[in-house]
Amino acid sequence: MSYDLLIKGGTVIDGTGMERFSADIGIVEDQIVAIDDNLGTRAKAVVDATDLIVSPGFVDAHTHMDAQIFWDPIGTCSCEHGVTSVVMGNCGFTLAPVNVEDVGLVLENLEEAEAIPADVLAAGVEFRWKTFPEYIETLESLPKGINYAGYVGHSALRTYAMRERAFTDVATPDDLEVMASALKDGLNAGAIGFSTTRNPNHIRPNGEPVVSRLANWSEVDVLVNVMAELDKGIFQISREGKDPLPPDASLDFNTRLTRLAVQSGRPVTLGIFSVVQEPGLWKTLLQMVEDTNAKGGKMIAQVHSNTMYEYHTLRTNLPYLDTLDPWHALKSFSVPEQKRLLSDSARRQELINSAEESSAKPDYGSLMVVDAIQGNDKSVAQISAETAKSPAEVILDHALDSTTDKFFRTPFANQHESEILAQIKHPNSVVTFSDSGAHVSEIADFSLQTHLLSHWVRKRKALTLEEAVRRITSDIANTWGIKDRGALKIGKKADLTIFDADNVAPLMPEVATDLPLNAKRLRQSATGIVATVVNGQIMMYHGEHTGALPGVFLKG
Repeated sequence: MSYDLLIKGGTVIDGTGMERFSADIGIVEDQIVAIDDNLGTRAKAVVDATDLIVSPGFVDAHTHMDAQIFWDPIGTCSCEHGVTSVVMGNCGFTLAPVNVEDVGLVLENLEEAEAIPADVLAAGVEFRWKTFPEYIETLESLPKGINYAGYVGHSALRTYAMRERAFTDVATPDDLEVMASALKDGLNAGAIGFSTTRNPNHIRPNGEPVVSRLANWSEVDVLVNVMAELDKGIFQISREGKDPLPPDASLDFNTRLTRLAVQSGRPVTLGIFSVVQEPGLWKTLLQMVEDTNAKGGKMIAQVHSNTMYEYHTLRTNLPYLDTLDPWHALKSFSVPEQKRLLSDSARRQELINSAEESSAKPDYGSLMVVDAIQGNDKSVAQISAETAKSPAEVILDHALDSTTDKFFRTPFANQHESEILAQIKHPNSVVTFSDSGAHVSEIADFSLQTHLLSHWVRKRKALTLEEAVRRITSDIANTWGIKDRGALKIGKKADLTIFDADNVAPLMPEVATDLPLNAKRLRQSATGIVATVVNGQIMMYHGEHTGALPGVFLKG
């Protein structure tokens, strides 16, 4: 038999958790048609996978690429870490449905959470739709390197139904009817589910809540039950916190969410991480997941594989120091220009003095100096004590000892490795939460998959490679109903990741200016990802885009 693409001599890890085996994989068009010891050499294209792992393409169910897909079809930087399929529209932040005259309101909901200025979003996205079905048609027409699925987002839905009143009012029965009808249309057209946020960190540029946070729980209940009526879709929610919440928050969030999962019969998913400010909360939330499933519901925790950081550089942001004029003035300059400016000892001293004299200072004990992406960081405070230099001097020394951006980072979740591993190994969790497309100048969690493989499998030996691959492929695909992907089986779609298990690892982030209007964002690549195959075509090869754009919109 002749194939369109033949993967020869690889070690196959099929995504189900089954033990690895040696085999060739034959692909015709976008489908796996043969898996066997020796499939010959008759093929239009052959990839030699000797000494490499051949796995299903990685699936990431928590991204925010809704705007990014319009200017970056291949899905950087997820595609550079072996990801072939993503779910976007998490936390209620979507671009549809929308009244065209209210585009500014939609962008207001997105701007702060995505950390992309509204003018950049407006420059990059041409709104050519009103309803969610029309939005899907637009997405299907766009060139795509990887596969995309999407939720109907609550903030967009509420703004569509209520317009300006969405930012102030309780929904009326008529408003709920409009929302329910639009959600039903989206689900019937192929949306993968419905998403919302109650998270106090999700705010608009003026500091006020995004509109889904203004909804009472009965509104959430109505919309989830639309999915129950249709027997379609997964419900994603970003949980409540301690800040002021809607008036109905007196009933414990965990109780409400468990009840909704059991009564609706729809799968419910939320992110769970450990935070030092609320020790033990992650255990309480995982217990809620277990209790919900024991009561007949289906609830899935989304967990991360790494400590979660905010990244800082002189060109992007530095906590508090950015508010000082001498420091803020540096942000617009390139690294070489910054080095030139700071060769002036008077200018350097001005920066040091302003930092020392300011009443608002960074937490230098939590501001970590990054020398290696998977290294053991030292804090600015620690280095300051060791060298007898001021914290500002430590920052300047580190930032300017290279021709590229030097990074600092502040951990905000998952600070303890034992807790990360417990979350990863929990039977009701899936490893997915890159947030790719959001917080673009602050967070670089694209490496969730490559960190899992390099740190937890190769370095710590806490998981087998088979377990780790299953956690980022079939576990996610099956949970989100993406049934034709996530495993290497005859008849499945030909999404594959070919990688070197001995060398796969994330690389350091870098500052790029590849957003619309040349706005800044963080990028991060990886080593050891040899090839990414999407729908039977090699889309990425040794970290470079081949030019192929075989991605599709995945309908729920």
